[in-house]
Amino acid sequence: MSQLLQHLINGLAAGTIYALVALGYTMVYGVLKLINFAHGDVMMVGVYMGYATAFALGREAQRSLWGVVVIFAVAMVGCALLGFLIERFAYRPLREKPRLTALITAIGISFALSYGFQLDIGFLPGASPRAFPEVIVPSEWFIVGDRDVVVWNWQVISFLIAVGLMAALQFLVYRTRFGKAMRAVSWDHRTAALMGIPTDRIIALTFMLSSALAAGAGLLYAIKDTSVSPLMGLYVGLKAFVAAVIGGIGNVPGAVVGALLLGLVEEFVVGYAASTWRDAVAFGFLILVLLVKPGGLFGRVAAEKV
Repeated sequence: MSQLLQHLINGLAAGTIYALVALGYTMVYGVLKLINFAHGDVMMVGVYMGYATAFALGREAQRSLWGVVVIFAVAMVGCALLGFLIERFAYRPLREKPRLTALITAIGISFALSYGFQLDIGFLPGASPRAFPEVIVPSEWFIVGDRDVVVWNWQVISFLIAVGLMAALQFLVYRTRFGKAMRAVSWDHRTAALMGIPTDRIIALTFMLSSALAAGAGLLYAIKDTSVSPLMGLYVGLKAFVAAVIGGIGNVPGAVVGALLLGLVEEFVVGYAASTWRDAVAFGFLILVLLVKPGGLFGRVAAEKV
């Protein structure tokens, strides 16, 4: 029983990080019907921004509360700016083009970021993985029995930050004028423009918001995994995309549920089978869900005219 509880805690901690990245996929898909494959790589850029900020602060300052706040703030604001630039100069000119064009562009941006960051020129970090600074010193926060169940402080902090960001997003989408405008654009951006909604601004702000969330998730992942590399965005981004599809891409609560389920499935496979099966079972779980619910757990299948 204690082993089950430990895996449950670990799975939920991993799932909340996937959820923050998956929310970015589902928000952009919601307003543009675009699968932004560059989203994971934007997350990677945010992690490197946090890495550089932590080293600029120094060993003592980076472990203080205000130091952690500064690291997250710099990474999230920097990624929001990057998301704005990507939307403005790469996706907006293609908005009225076939969706396949924008999709291929997204893949191109993804590879440009992940492989561009492997160059060792100027501020670019190079291909070698680097140890992420220990901004949160690991300590046992809660222990049950003779260390049968251990909850680490970084798991609690990650969970609280992730839940806080998701609650703020939920409030923004469903309780504010911006959220109302975003939902209107998601139904039909042309009709929304005729109704006086500034669609360009709403879409740009959606990209900025999703990119900021990705940066926050990336930092939480780097704190857990303790390493950062230019290709980390491909792996984490793919898992988050799978989570968004499982939940029903375009559905905000679905992305969260899908991410938590994926985190639990991966953790139970590692705990009760073999770690080498983790990815195979995760993608097998995706196929199983789509066979039963083609639109994802909370999504809808819309008929298209041909």
